[in-house]
Amino acid sequence: MATPPGDTPRPPTPPAYGYMGPVARMPIPGNAELAIFVLVWFVIFLLWVISDAVGATLFAILTVVLTFGYMLSRGIAKASRVLEQ
Repeated sequence: MATPPGDTPRPPTPPAYGYMGPVARMPIPGNAELAIFVLVWFVIFLLWVISDAVGATLFAILTVVLTFGYMLSRGIAKASRVLEQ
């Protein structure tokens, strides 16, 4: 049986399993730890600028400690996503 005139065959539909096509979705940059890191660092920065009790040495030490804590929290977050082989 022939296809009647005017009826064009439809292209196959993609599966409905969350198929998005050839466009890749990028994750949203940033995370909660980064927001807290920036907020706490800004508070330390303000204390350094405003207060005479916090000098440049203490500011540097607090920044290093804060950065170490941030890196440790990101490492724990990424390690929790690793699948055991």
